[in-house]
Order: sequence, then C-alpha cells, then structure tokens
Amino acid sequence: LAFDEGLRARFRNEAIAAARLSHPGIVATYDTGDDDGLGYIVMEFVDGPNLRRILDDQGRLEVRQTARLGREVASALDAAHRHGIVHRDIKPANVLVPPRGPIKVTDFGIAKAGTGELTRTGTVVGTARYLAPEQLRGEPVDARTDLYALGLVLYETLAGELPFHGDTEMAIALARLSTAPAPIRQLR
Repeated sequence: LAFDEGLRARFRNEAIAAARLSHPGIVATYDTGDDDGLGYIVMEFVDGPNLRRILDDQGRLEVRQTARLGREVASALDAAHRHGIVHRDIKPANVLVPPRGPIKVTDFGIAKAGTGELTRTGTVVGTARYLAPEQLRGEPVDARTDLYALGLVLYETLAGELPFHGDTEMAIALARLSTAPAPIRQLR
C-alpha cells in the first residue's frame, strides 16, 4: 500500500488534520513525513497500556473507572468533532490509559475530516466489532458514529463482554443490525 499515491496522500492529509487537534485527551501529532516512499507520523509518547490490554488482563472495570473513561474519551471526541474530525475507529486498543494523567484517544489514521472524504467513498472503515450501523451500511459518518462506538466500548468495560455476539468479526458487527443487546443489568 505504500506505493499507492492516493493512499499516501490520504494518510498525509489525515495526519495533518489530526495534528490540528490540541486536547489533553488526544495523543498529539507532531509531524508527518516520507522516508523513501514510506509515510510516517511522529506522535506523542504515552507511557501506559491501552484499554484492550487492561480489559484482557482485568476483565470488566468498576463503574467509577468506566464513568471516568467515558467522560474523558467523550471530551476528546467532542474536541475532534468541533474541528470537523470524526475518528471512525473508537475501540479499546485506541484508548490509552496511563497510570497518571488523562486518558488519551489515539490513532486518527482513518479519520474523516470535515466534509471532504479522505478515504474512499462507500468503503467500510474501522474495526468490525465497534462499527456503527451506518458504517456497516456504507452510509456517511458523523460524530454520532464515534459516540456509538464509545457506547460499545463502555458496555464492554461494564459487562466484560461486547453487547453483540457471533462466530466471526463480521457476524458480530452485523448482529447489531438485527438484534438488541442484553441489558447491562443482566450481566452486572
């Protein structure tokens, strides 16, 4: 993919869009460049695990921890949305939880900036388990897409499992189009 000029241009444009964001809950992007045809992004180093590792190691989180996580990630997403950037891949692996300091959202690599499409129109972009229904249907995305994914992440942190199930990643994703999740109180 490194030799696809269109993809490289989108990568650079998305990095530049992410670099405009300045918020304590968003991993800072410092620079972008090209080294012999390989694009790269220079980002802030955050010393701490991602939420995926924490959930894998500890299982579900306490309600207070989940509330803090939700509040801080929502604040970071609000800042991105105010700048016209939709993340489109909110998932536990993209939420960093350092032992001190704010929780940080990372990996704006597939973000959609403003009304200009930086990724191919009609393509499904994101992680299947956390896709919003409009992403699955190939429809336009907006801030609600990120909030839906955050809701899935918060459900998982409270319940210890995702709200939808299936034998494959895509089956899990498609389940949200036809089934309702179990109420949290049934699982916790």
